[in-house]
Amino acid sequence: MCKSAVNLALAMSAIGMDKASVQERKEVDVLLIGAGVMSATLGTYLQDLEPDWTIEMVERLDAVAEESSNGWNNAGTGHSALAELNYTPQKADGSIDITKAVAINESFQVSRQFWAYQVQKGNLHNPKSFINSTPHMSFVWGDDNVDFLRKRYHALQKSTLFRGMAYSEDPQEIAEWIPLVMNGRDGKQKVAATRTEIGTDVNFGEVTRQLIASLEKKPNFRLCTRQEVRDIKRLSDGRWQVTLLCLAQGTTRTLTARTLFIGAGGAALTLLQKSGIPEAKNYAGFPVGGSFLVTENPDVVKRHMAKVYGKASVGAPPMSVPHIDTRMLDGKQVLLFGPFATFSTRFLKQGSLMDMFGSMTTSNFMPMMHVGLKNFDLVKYLVDQVLQNDGDRMEALRNYVPQAKQEDWRLVTAGQRVQIIKKDEQQGGVLRLGTEVVTSEDGSISALLGASPGASTAAPIMLELMRKVFPEQMASPEWQTKIKAIIPSWGRKLNGDVAATEKVLAETSRILHLDYAPVTPMAANDEARETAHVVGK
Repeated sequence: MCKSAVNLALAMSAIGMDKASVQERKEVDVLLIGAGVMSATLGTYLQDLEPDWTIEMVERLDAVAEESSNGWNNAGTGHSALAELNYTPQKADGSIDITKAVAINESFQVSRQFWAYQVQKGNLHNPKSFINSTPHMSFVWGDDNVDFLRKRYHALQKSTLFRGMAYSEDPQEIAEWIPLVMNGRDGKQKVAATRTEIGTDVNFGEVTRQLIASLEKKPNFRLCTRQEVRDIKRLSDGRWQVTLLCLAQGTTRTLTARTLFIGAGGAALTLLQKSGIPEAKNYAGFPVGGSFLVTENPDVVKRHMAKVYGKASVGAPPMSVPHIDTRMLDGKQVLLFGPFATFSTRFLKQGSLMDMFGSMTTSNFMPMMHVGLKNFDLVKYLVDQVLQNDGDRMEALRNYVPQAKQEDWRLVTAGQRVQIIKKDEQQGGVLRLGTEVVTSEDGSISALLGASPGASTAAPIMLELMRKVFPEQMASPEWQTKIKAIIPSWGRKLNGDVAATEKVLAETSRILHLDYAPVTPMAANDEARETAHVVGK
């Protein structure tokens, strides 16, 4: 039964009313399937924009934020492309493409503004409970990798969003930044690193819990846990009828919604398929799980304060880039290293082994086969990862922490992610990286598919979704004024506008209690930048 309905039943019972008189809501304006960061973000937007709309959120598990949004099920990186090398691929001519990095950084600035606004509104509390300043670094070794990182650094300096990034090839300076990574390393090994002080560690589970807790205080919002979606059917008037099974009582109910959003992580694909919309036929899913090595030994943890990203192995999916991270989880600072890829046919950590097979249809089977045949490196990578033992994982860790001791570290299973496979007329099927919003032609049903950067960019992703789902409202002066209040930079690019970027960073840092110091003007040319930032060449 819905949590709010239970509370209402108890209250009515206390004044002598029969529980049978408590009726479940039959119709809502918006139904949110899945109680993760995406649904929480969309619900929060809509509560501000249309406070009279009725909104219901349903979740299969006992509590919110227990799958991908949970702090232990993701890396907690405030993905802003400051350190993630996979967002800056090297082109065939050797140059570095920063297009995706700029877009992701722009998106994260929107998320920062969204969270800052929610703090001011009282929907989020105590910023340090969910976001903390943590330098973001890239670290590589070997001639080719050092050459790549140097080129990446110079390419990023062409964007005003990456001002303040430092670069070094001096082992002593890098050791001052990350002593745990440098202590015990071969002194002859050529290394390089970049460092940006304004990086963050984010507990997306805590963000989700606080946003939903605030929504539950609103009269037109209802959260129902232990509710499993069994069927989704389009009615003749265009609304959606959703059949729900109450896992606690074994009873079913139907709920009719004018607008339906599926934000159920890896399960979003199979739920979207239940709707029967033609857009769902274009997609298949390939699940990739992960695990991390974690240490809570204070003697180890205190020697590292950064999120340090390296280069991925050949064939590795983007979310498998190795990194050694400072995390704040459950009020405690820990260190995490990984991820190590795992394979399961489940689409959710607490899903069914039949998930992948159940999502296969006559429309997406061949695209899946094409992707499998064309991505042999990925298949080989996953097989190698699955066959790893404890010794293999410690060897990988010691590439980043040379003096790591096995007794200090334990293995933790993280969340499941589902990579998108999309039908393509020329290639049969392509593996799509990142996240993708899928909507019906009339916008009445939508879903979010894909993985990283995901939660970090929930705020801009939900704005994109609302443009598709509520085009008239999004164009209205009323909505535009309200969105501008939530996201002051909405509608314009920060890249290229130093003053606007500095204003957003300074203001959100103040509200979110993050470290921030204004960046001095960029050097006029590469030679000046080389003198200012590159040490030890």
